[in-house]
Amino acid sequence: MDGLLLDSEDKYTLCTNAVLSQYNRPPLPWHIKAQLQGRPGPAAGRIFETWAQLPVSRDVYMQQVTAMQKEVFPECKALPGVEELLAGLRGRGVEVALATSSHSGNFALKTGHLGALFSVFDEEHRVLGDDPRIPAGRGKPAPDIYLVALETINARLRREGKREVLPAEALVFEDSVPGVEAGRRAGCQVVWCPHPELLLLMEGKEEVILAGRMGEHKEEVGGGEVGGVEGAGKQGGRKKDAPGEIGDGWGRLLRTLEGFPYEDYGIKA
Repeated sequence: MDGLLLDSEDKYTLCTNAVLSQYNRPPLPWHIKAQLQGRPGPAAGRIFETWAQLPVSRDVYMQQVTAMQKEVFPECKALPGVEELLAGLRGRGVEVALATSSHSGNFALKTGHLGALFSVFDEEHRVLGDDPRIPAGRGKPAPDIYLVALETINARLRREGKREVLPAEALVFEDSVPGVEAGRRAGCQVVWCPHPELLLLMEGKEEVILAGRMGEHKEEVGGGEVGGVEGAGKQGGRKKDAPGEIGDGWGRLLRTLEGFPYEDYGIKA
């Protein structure tokens, strides 16, 4: 969700930099922010604290940054192409679920004014960062959040007597590097639509990222969305939690979600 569907990643940076400046610390650089994106709060917090070296406790920092976030998160807007993509997927009969590391409180702040946009995700198909079905230590870049999101779809399909969607038939949309790895480790195809600054930082590493082989998966603590598409059987026999292979065609870089190529994924009008 953050940085993929909504402009909330820039708002995170805005709030973080405002607090950093109070303690005469430099703005958050992209090589650190790239490590925070997509990760659950506790894991991201440890990385940030190691870099920031603030002269105050984590509790004090969180109080300050949270107060700012409460002011700016209700101003979140959809990123280019998002409204058309969500409507296009639902209109073509694609099953969709939301998988985000944002916890319930922040999710409500960011989306409370965007009911129409998020109505495409039924309540049972929303998996948030504090969802108890995500075990401790299994947030992104571990695959669990995407497997849980897919299971919410399959649980309903079973109730309706319909065929379940296999991981190999699912397409994960991500903006973060840890998120891409999570999607690939879940056995899904992935579309990576990164922030322009992240793409610049990762120049030359695109194929490694798309394969989920940046080595982000280190069993850390609890974005994107999942939809069923064609393409089962391409990764038969793959090891559980394993990333993909470089150049296997299961990862794709898009600079924007505008004009999404449905046909390339067997999604028919």
